[in-house]
Amino acid sequence: MADVSVRPARPDDAAEIGRIQVETWRSAYAEILPSAVLDGVTVDDAAATWGAAISEPPDRRHHVLVAQEQDWRVGFAALGPADDLETDDPEPATTVALAVILVEPRWGRRGHGSRLLAAVVDHARGDGMTRAVAWIPEGDAVSREFLISAGWAPDGLVRALDTGASELREIRLHTSLQGLG
Repeated sequence: MADVSVRPARPDDAAEIGRIQVETWRSAYAEILPSAVLDGVTVDDAAATWGAAISEPPDRRHHVLVAQEQDWRVGFAALGPADDLETDDPEPATTVALAVILVEPRWGRRGHGSRLLAAVVDHARGDGMTRAVAWIPEGDAVSREFLISAGWAPDGLVRALDTGASELREIRLHTSLQGLG
């Protein structure tokens, strides 16, 4: 069996997380995000952003996690308290947002996404969170089906983001952290 794990990200992971994000977006989101957006995202900029998120999180409930296979970092996830909830959202004080979960395509279908998601749930529960939400691009069927298969469901909310090149529509998924295994 392969040596696989998920662990909290360290500052020296930032460059690799940035590379994974940019390369994964450029391959998996080529049909979802405008090329001008994909071309405008650099590994250095992404690494700097992730470096700050790892080294200086806004509070103790913000986490960046890394999936590994042997010595390779193959994916990552980030979570923190949800800060863009609707006024009628239940459990606002204990709702966590899954900001991102990405596994580099060449490492797909090896359980890394499932391990990352399980670690996200464990960290959120450890922080006293009871509910989770995630915004995903409407055209990202892979992420949507992955989360639905793990017990998440669309909650009917949709938003449009201005990418500077076009509009990106996102849907929100949610789940109770009480029932997830």
